[in-house]
Amino acid sequence: MNATMSRYRTMTGHRLFWPAAVLFVMLAANTIYRPGFLSIELKDGHLYGSPIDILRLSAPLILVALGMTLVISTGGIDLSVGSVCAISGAIACMYISKQSDQNSLVVVLTALAMALGVALVLGAWNGVLVAVIGIQPIIATLILMVAGRGLAQLITQGQIITINSEPFRAIGLGHLLTLPLAIFIALAAALLVAAFTRRTALGMIVESVGGNAEASRLAGIRSGRVIFLAYVLSAACAAIAGFMMTANVSSADGNAVGLWVELDAILAVVIGGTSLAGGRFFLSGTIIGALIIQTLTTTVYAMDISPQTSLLFKAVVVIAVCLIQAPAFRARFSRRRRNAPPPATIADKPKEQVPA
Repeated sequence: MNATMSRYRTMTGHRLFWPAAVLFVMLAANTIYRPGFLSIELKDGHLYGSPIDILRLSAPLILVALGMTLVISTGGIDLSVGSVCAISGAIACMYISKQSDQNSLVVVLTALAMALGVALVLGAWNGVLVAVIGIQPIIATLILMVAGRGLAQLITQGQIITINSEPFRAIGLGHLLTLPLAIFIALAAALLVAAFTRRTALGMIVESVGGNAEASRLAGIRSGRVIFLAYVLSAACAAIAGFMMTANVSSADGNAVGLWVELDAILAVVIGGTSLAGGRFFLSGTIIGALIIQTLTTTVYAMDISPQTSLLFKAVVVIAVCLIQAPAFRARFSRRRRNAPPPATIADKPKEQVPA
């Protein structure tokens, strides 16, 4: 019995257990509500089904959340990723729309390179404000969050730029080996970030800077450069996510692309077990967190929840997930259960005094 309880505590104490359990429960609830929810079928050499749609639609959020994880692990935050998504998508679509041959691969690659270059400059701007000038991250990135939306609309001149480019559309809707190409792009980005942060000393350096930047500096680590690099990588991930978002609809809307994606990304990071105070981060937990948020969005639509209550429903679920995986909450809840008085039995009841 003790061994079983010890294994149970070890399993439930793992940071990924509760997020994975919540994801499983959500999938099970959808399956009960709609029995064919997990069914996958092959049509014209492509796989289709709700699980595939969840993976495809969560790809942009996974990309943004990966970059957000690195920023948060340094003790910062990046509120500008949504605006970077809009700017990168606007630049790419604007350039392609002005070309005579929109299906040219060279044209599409040039547009992506230009947009990615601008995104890196924007990330460097955030990095300079935070790491060099010393502005608080939430204020520094809030500047670009607000100004970036205006810049995106300035690029598109307040219009929705539509394009007809098959190579560009493939970024969001293309397929490779029967699966959506977006899944492979997100997977490649996750493996690349994991390789650099877990197979080299970069991850430990990032965590040390987030844990104590001053102590890291005294130990010989150039904290400013690490923080600067984190914001640049976050902008790069947001730019690729912006390509996916605009490719899904073959158009760029400077006001709608990436709107509030920064909040979903922060939620995904927190659900995955990374502390907003900085320090140790968990990439696998971030990916599970992004899948939970997209599954939750799919659940809202599948269960015909009214738009007026959908945001409230998502907020309640997210709060419940955060509370469930919080060690302090679980410890307090289990302590109350242990300290609860046992139910009274007949033998425990006081005997009535018989008068002499």
